[in-house]
Amino acid sequence: MVLGSLFFEPIRWVLGLSKYMRISPLFFMLIVAFLGWLDYYAYQATKTLLIDKKSSVKTSVRYLYLIQAIAMLALVVYLRFVQAGTVPFSFLLSIIFMAYFAKLGAVIFIFFDDIRRVLGLFFSGRKRRYEKRVASGQKMPRSKFLARSAVVMATLPIVTMSFGIVRGAYDYRVRRKRVYLPNLPKQFEGIKIGQLSDIHSGSFYDKVAVEGGVEMLMAEKPDMIFFTGDLVNNETKEMADYFNLFSKVKADLGVYSTLGNHDYGDYKAWSSVAEKSQNLKEMIKVHERMGWDLLMNENRSIKIGTDQISVLGVENWGTGRFAKYGQLDQTALNAEGDVKLLLSHDPSHWDAQVRGQQPDIDIMFAGHTHGMQLGVEIGDFRWSPSKYIYKQWADLYQENNQYLYVNRGFGFLGFPGRIGILPEITIMELTSRPLV
Repeated sequence: MVLGSLFFEPIRWVLGLSKYMRISPLFFMLIVAFLGWLDYYAYQATKTLLIDKKSSVKTSVRYLYLIQAIAMLALVVYLRFVQAGTVPFSFLLSIIFMAYFAKLGAVIFIFFDDIRRVLGLFFSGRKRRYEKRVASGQKMPRSKFLARSAVVMATLPIVTMSFGIVRGAYDYRVRRKRVYLPNLPKQFEGIKIGQLSDIHSGSFYDKVAVEGGVEMLMAEKPDMIFFTGDLVNNETKEMADYFNLFSKVKADLGVYSTLGNHDYGDYKAWSSVAEKSQNLKEMIKVHERMGWDLLMNENRSIKIGTDQISVLGVENWGTGRFAKYGQLDQTALNAEGDVKLLLSHDPSHWDAQVRGQQPDIDIMFAGHTHGMQLGVEIGDFRWSPSKYIYKQWADLYQENNQYLYVNRGFGFLGFPGRIGILPEITIMELTSRPLV
């Protein structure tokens, strides 16, 4: 996760939108009051632009702005009672975020104008000379210029995020990597591994597009496929509409999977411990029925002729507040083979327990970050706010003879789209021949 819900996690925390992160009513009222003030402050830009308009126009705009402000605050309150991780939740949250982020952008420009006004009190002579130049038509008033800039600034996040929803959410990209492992057995030379991560089936709203992504993976004809966690958002039943689709994910050497932090049902308010436990049992059955070999702190030997490698799957383990179900020592117990490949949902696990501490683990496959579903990727250049949270947040990393690959995620959570960091299907080829 991220996503888990990484892009919107701070907002969910502040507003108390998640059922497992309740905040006090008093604090929530303070948040609503702040958003109301933000609306009022942003309205100042609108008033400045209406200075030369008729009074009837000013009145109409004032009422329209008031109606939308009340409607947005009502949505904020209503969202507290919507189950997090559902499609309605995602779209409502996106509308709220776009609206207030746009207003925040506008407020920045208005704030600079207010600073100018305050400074003008101390430099009144300069201010009078400036106003004379304005009166003679030499220059647009700074207040009006800043107000127009505020409106332009406010439209940018709305346009960008709308594009991310319409085009980015299902714009699957196949990312190819070749990794040199000098100890790779001869029979496994050139083996092709496909990886999916962070499906988050509860967020999908376009089944046809999802099917297209699955077909892209299968068209690559990988020898083996890894799924590194977060099949759902909150509960196993989210897979009902997508079970048949992902059951098509097959490979000659098997499909191996592990659980992510969202797969345990930790983010839903269950009526009882037994109900939550039953949800996890159903999750395990879903993997089994799809033909995926779910590894819960265990390993498998993969053999071709007399050669073999090991696939290890650890339960979710993440630094900070994320659950630590994983038991790496148990996972690696009696693992055989010249090459060991580890499936672990959270990339922070690599530095914490794998790199340098388990030197016989050649590659760890992870996901979780989603690349925050926001960033810039041009050639080899990558940037995302995710880098300030995770040291390793996307693509391939190497330390000495060990590798970590962080998949950008197949699905999305919170924000129902992606901006710059597009959904990923990984194809990794292993070779014992040095890369040229």
